[in-house]
Amino acid sequence: MNRETTYNFNAGPSALPTVVLERAQQQLLNFEESGMSIMEMSHRGKVYEAVHNAAIERMRKLYNIPSDYEVLFLQGGASLQFSMIPMNFLAEGEKAGYIMTGSWSEKAIKEAKMVGATYEVASTKDNHYKNIPTTFNVEEGTRYVHMTSNNTIFGTQFKTTPDINVPLIADMSSDIMSKPIDVTKFAMIYAGAQKNLGPSGVTVAIIRKDFLATAKTENPTVLQYATHVKNNSLYHTPPTFGIYMLGEVLKWIEEQGGLEAVNQQNEMKAALIYDVIDGSEGFYTGHADKDSRSLMNITFRVADEALEQQFLTEAAEAGFVGLNGHRSVGGCRASAYNAVPVAACQALADFMKAFMAKHK
Repeated sequence: MNRETTYNFNAGPSALPTVVLERAQQQLLNFEESGMSIMEMSHRGKVYEAVHNAAIERMRKLYNIPSDYEVLFLQGGASLQFSMIPMNFLAEGEKAGYIMTGSWSEKAIKEAKMVGATYEVASTKDNHYKNIPTTFNVEEGTRYVHMTSNNTIFGTQFKTTPDINVPLIADMSSDIMSKPIDVTKFAMIYAGAQKNLGPSGVTVAIIRKDFLATAKTENPTVLQYATHVKNNSLYHTPPTFGIYMLGEVLKWIEEQGGLEAVNQQNEMKAALIYDVIDGSEGFYTGHADKDSRSLMNITFRVADEALEQQFLTEAAEAGFVGLNGHRSVGGCRASAYNAVPVAACQALADFMKAFMAKHK
C-alpha cells in the first residue's frame, strides 16, 4: 500500500493534509535555517516562540475569537479536561449540568462526579444515542452546562448551539475547526488536536476571561488554567512539534478559503456517503437520525452481520482504513474529518454501491 491508494477514515488520530506533511518533511532537519529540527530547539527560544504565537493568532483569526478570551495549548487530551474543568469551576455546594449524547459525555460526567454535584440536563441514551436532544432542563444554581458537540462513536452532531442562560462548556474534539461557530456563545471550548487540528498530544482550550476569573485557586499549580494563561502555555515544556503541526494545519485551512469553504467540503463529503445509505433500500442503515447526523463520523450497518464482516474485509483489501465501528457499538464508521479528501469519500461511496450490487 502507498499513500495514493490508501483511504484513511480513522477516527483519530486521523488524516492530516498531505501538503502539511510535506512541508514538515522539508523542514524536519533544518527548521527555518536554524540548523535544528523544531523538535530539538528550546521552547523558550525566539524561533519556537514565534511558531507558538503564530498558531494562537491563526486560531483567533479563523474563529474570530474576541480579546476577552484566552487561547491555551495544554496536554493530557480531552480526558484530562473532564477532571480539570470541575476541579477549577465546580465548588462545594454548586452543581454542574451535563448534556448526555454518548460515550464521551458519560466519561465527562463520571469524572465531574468525583469533584462535586452533577445532574443530566438532557439525555438521549434511551434512544441509543441516535439523536441530539432539543430540550434542556437547566436547574437553578447550575454552575455550568457541559456538552459534546460531535459524537464520534454514535455519529451525531449538534447543528445549533443550545440556548442556555448559564456558562456553556463544549468538548469539540471531533468537530473543532470543521465549520464556523460563534465562540461568544461559550464560556469555554476545548478539543484534542488529533482529529481536525494535527497530531495527537495537544489540547486546545478557549476560555472567556470573566469565567476564568471565577476559577478556584486551591488546585495543584499545573491543574490551574490561570497558570497556563499567565505563562502563555509555556509553564512546562509544551508538545512543541504538535503545536508546530497545529499551526501548519490552521495555515492549510486558511489556504482552503477558511472555515466556510472547509464546511462546504465537509457537507459534500458526508453527502456522498449518506446518499448511498439512504438510497440502498435498507441494505445499509445509518445509526443516527437524519436531523442529528454528523458530518465528521458517518456510522452505519450492513444488512446482516456476516455480510458486514465481509464488507469490512473487502474494504480493507481495497485500501479503506479505519472503517470498523467503535468496539463498544460495532458496525461501520467513516470518519471524514477536514483532511480527508473528497476523492476518498467518492471512492468509498463507489465501493459501497459496488458491494451492494454484488450482494443485494
